[in-house]
Amino acid sequence: MTAKLTICGAGKSYGDFDAVLDCSFDVEANTIVSIVGPSGCGKTTLLWSMSGLHELTTGEIRLDGQPITAPHPDIGLVFQEANLLPWRNLIDNIRFPFEIKHTKPDMEWIDHLMDRVGLKGFETRFPRQLSGGMQQRAAIVRALSLRPQVLLMDEPFGALDAFTREEMNRLVEEIWLETRTAIVFITHSIEEALFLSDRVIVMSQQPGKVQSDYEVPFARPRTQETMSSREVFDLTNLIKADIYGATTHQSKAAE
Repeated sequence: MTAKLTICGAGKSYGDFDAVLDCSFDVEANTIVSIVGPSGCGKTTLLWSMSGLHELTTGEIRLDGQPITAPHPDIGLVFQEANLLPWRNLIDNIRFPFEIKHTKPDMEWIDHLMDRVGLKGFETRFPRQLSGGMQQRAAIVRALSLRPQVLLMDEPFGALDAFTREEMNRLVEEIWLETRTAIVFITHSIEEALFLSDRVIVMSQQPGKVQSDYEVPFARPRTQETMSSREVFDLTNLIKADIYGATTHQSKAAE
């Protein structure tokens, strides 16, 4: 399978502190890759480096073989918070990136996305009139409206309640099945990672390194029956042991 995004020896330091060290892996086209690991292991730092918002200290990240040295028009980003502008209504928030780029939005595609995520009819609502889940749906539409080749998602559903979070996970899978946009998804939830992903990458405690890379072999769309299976249970426990083992090892090394 062709690599869409290549992370090659990526490292990010802040003075004497190594946040991320020598990370290497590929994100293939038409796949979802989740990154999990202990808090503070550099997941978000690595993701922001993929977006071009953070300059690497060592190594490089390539999109279709070309180094990423600045924010790239073919890479979309969904943050932990929706970051909608409160003085703009929903549709104007979604159009905002086009205003910055001085380009004309594809309203037919945006209307389709709005309908797909269940926001049709809410175009003139303001962020304060929307639930957290609806705001994150709008953030996904805003990112996908530009038709990115890669979508980076930084714990976008961490602040949502369990029911809404599960609903949003199913929405992401449905949209991915339609668009096949390569996605890198940061999460603290192993269950969320296994539901969404084709691969799950485990990062070690500081400095963040790629510790393990798991294939997720379950058929799509992922059903409740699949996610309740013994195979998912076993893989969840394997990844948990991997993460907790890394944390324990780091704690002992610091003593």
